[in-house]
Amino acid sequence: MAKLNFGGVEENVVTREEFPLAKAQQVLKNETVAVIGYGVQGPGQALNQKDNGINVIVGQRKNSKSWDKAVRDGFVPGTTLFDIEEALQKGTIICYLLSDAAQIQLWPTVKKHLTAGKALYFSHGFGITFNEQTHILPPKDVDVFLVAPKGSGTSLRRMFLQGRGLNSSYAIYQDATGKARDRVIALGIAVGSGYLFETDFRKEVFSDLTGERGTLMGAIQGIFAAQYEVLRKKGHSPSEAFNETVEELTQSLMPLVAENGMDWMYANCSTTAQRGALDWWKKFRDATLPVFNELYESVASGKESQRSIDSNSQPDYRSKLEAELKELRESEMWQAGKTVRSLRPENQGALKAEPKASKEEAHV
Repeated sequence: MAKLNFGGVEENVVTREEFPLAKAQQVLKNETVAVIGYGVQGPGQALNQKDNGINVIVGQRKNSKSWDKAVRDGFVPGTTLFDIEEALQKGTIICYLLSDAAQIQLWPTVKKHLTAGKALYFSHGFGITFNEQTHILPPKDVDVFLVAPKGSGTSLRRMFLQGRGLNSSYAIYQDATGKARDRVIALGIAVGSGYLFETDFRKEVFSDLTGERGTLMGAIQGIFAAQYEVLRKKGHSPSEAFNETVEELTQSLMPLVAENGMDWMYANCSTTAQRGALDWWKKFRDATLPVFNELYESVASGKESQRSIDSNSQPDYRSKLEAELKELRESEMWQAGKTVRSLRPENQGALKAEPKASKEEAHV
């Protein structure tokens, strides 16, 4: 384990240099990793492990869309794809990657297959941290840990295929075998992590729920909507309002921030943009800080988890969800976005004209 300095604070991290794939393969050589659930994280994690030479099987309901997807992805019924209970029985490490609500429902079935020495793997601290609400209480004779990729399963897979890694956190809740650390780090490397940073289940879920509701999705959509609305009300066209609010950020600036940092962006923009950004960023921080404090307290108190459990377990959840998503999808801003995306050069043909002649020919 390496100690790295992050802005003056030391953290424990594990890099692929100190824990290479060959070591992960050695640690997991006698394990059968059963990926339960093939929805958001399941495909990316299962396929990356499979391509990395890990003995991975998938457990999914037969005759479901996810079962069919697993077959299309190369998992073979009866060999590497099984009914959930059979996969639970065969697996020595259970990757519990169902949604939080589905984990609660299936837990009694999972628990009876957690025999001594097995490991229970999560990619989210929800079920364990809020166990008074979820009733997910693992037996004492199994390892319990998590690897939480900091992105979607789609991104995890896409970056893996590009030869890149998505950073992940890891945590150990219970080390019954004395091998929990090696097992969890090996799995973190096998699923395609860039580097792994240490946390605990409680911190993982608190930061995750705050991030999802905050800058990753909730806050950013709110800020997009507010700026777009102001520009439209002031007479700007949908195309102009969307490009200045979303397109320039996502297509031009964020890739540069990801590569070089926001400090670099501030140092390398026009002097007008630089002055404005420096003058206004603290006002936005001060305006939103109370909201983020309220959000974190709502997460820490269990209000957010209880709301998720209550709403996701309602029989009309899907219809209500579709109505909310429809409102978002059909808003003028995201309809404008659909049109703008269709006009990107990659969707319109070549950006550059093919040369008609060589330099020598051009001088003739």
